[in-house]
Amino acid sequence: MLNRPVPNVISWPLEGVDENGRLQYARDDDSIREVIRNILLTRPGERLMRPQFGAGLPDFIHQPNNVTTRTIMSNVVRKAIEQWETRVRVESVEVLPDRNRLSTVQIVIRYTMRHTPQPRQLTFALDLGSV
Repeated sequence: MLNRPVPNVISWPLEGVDENGRLQYARDDDSIREVIRNILLTRPGERLMRPQFGAGLPDFIHQPNNVTTRTIMSNVVRKAIEQWETRVRVESVEVLPDRNRLSTVQIVIRYTMRHTPQPRQLTFALDLGSV
């Protein structure tokens, strides 16, 4: 695999202004993690100029935490990341029930950055029982 330079992409949200007056933003894997969270938590139709953008995970709140819901969530997550975050290859997406909270799922995303083969993982919880 060729070792290509890391694309320099400005992530949203910006982190403020540094001591020299320049905008600060996440880089490398931190940038990718922020963008993935943004994709997953944005509902389609929420962005004016990109009405298809987002996975809409908040739409799963108040849905039953069962195999069907978790399978649909996994498919939605994979499709949205593959469509909107082209700097990564999604290796797997698992949506697992939380053993300690019946209404919570753990979303585990395994991916590699296209410019480096090192495997990465992003995990976060979503409570399906609350707003």
